[in-house]
Formats: sequence, structure tokens, C-alpha cells
Amino acid sequence: MVHEHIEYEVIYRNIKYPRLEFKTGTLKLILPFGRNPKNLIDKHRNWIIKKQKFINGCLKESRGKKIVNRTCIEFKDLVYNFSKNISTRLEVEINKIFFRKMRTKWASCSAKRNLTINTLMKYLPKKLIEYIMYHEFTHLIEKRHNDRFWELISKRFKNYKDLERSLFTYWFFLNSLKKSKYSTYF
Repeated sequence: MVHEHIEYEVIYRNIKYPRLEFKTGTLKLILPFGRNPKNLIDKHRNWIIKKQKFINGCLKESRGKKIVNRTCIEFKDLVYNFSKNISTRLEVEINKIFFRKMRTKWASCSAKRNLTINTLMKYLPKKLIEYIMYHEFTHLIEKRHNDRFWELISKRFKNYKDLERSLFTYWFFLNSLKKSKYSTYF
């Protein structure tokens, strides 16, 4: 659908509160049944436009990006090595590491201290894999993305804002490849 130059997809669900998502680069309105999308778009127009500009900038930056084509074994070895080093550095322990395809995240860390790694990460440069893992391990110290969390991150990665943007750039780039002739990678 289009509303005054804002393209979006509407998904109706049995939920109480509406939400806006840009997780895949496309605006999705998750709405309770019977809710009019126009009101939500009008209310959040400035945020939507700002987010679209950010995504378009990331897509422009993604042109010319190269993917790293490492094997699954090389990738898992890299993850386990980073895990060991980060665990020692932050003095935290994880329980298990799982690898699976994830649609909206690079990784996650559960309350049971399990780390789930998106297999798409294997195409990223090493520095971004290390950053993602450090980010997830930091959640064992501070659960939320609050000031304390970013302070802990910045002790190791002063340029974390650049790395975060680079992750968005790669996210949109790799997801666009999945839809192209290069989909055999995925």
C-alpha cells in the first residue's frame, strides 16, 4: 500500500497495540484487527521518513560491499574463538551456542545464557562478527540498551556507532542478495 509516498505492508494480528517495523528494510504495520493504518502513519510520519532515509543511505553504502565466503567450519571456529576471548575479557560465561537462520537479528542472548548466532553472520567481516558477539555478551552484564550498556560497549569499541551502521548496511545488502541471482549463497 502507499500513503502519500510512504510504502508499507499491513499485517493484521490479534494484538492489543499496533507497532511499526523496519526489520527487513520495508515498513510493516502490525495492527490489531479493524485498525486504520492511515492514523498510525500520520502520527509517526517524521519517524518513518527519518528511518527510510537511514535505510536508503545504508542501501547506497552497501553498493560495492563484498561478502566473506568462509565455510561453516571456519565460521563456527571463529565464533567459538571470539566467545572464549570475550568471555574471559568480560568475566561472564555463556551456557551454549546455537547457530540458525534468523529473520530479524544478527544474534541473541537468552535469559538462560544461551547465545544464538544468525548463520548469515558468516558472510560478515571478522571485526563485525566480533562486535556482534561482544554486544551479546555485554547483555549478560546489562540486559537493556541503556546508557550503561553503551558505556560498556564503548570501552572495547569506541566506534560502535559506525559498527552499528555498518551492520545495518550489511543486513540490507545481504537480504537484497537473498532476493537476487546470488540467492544460492543462502
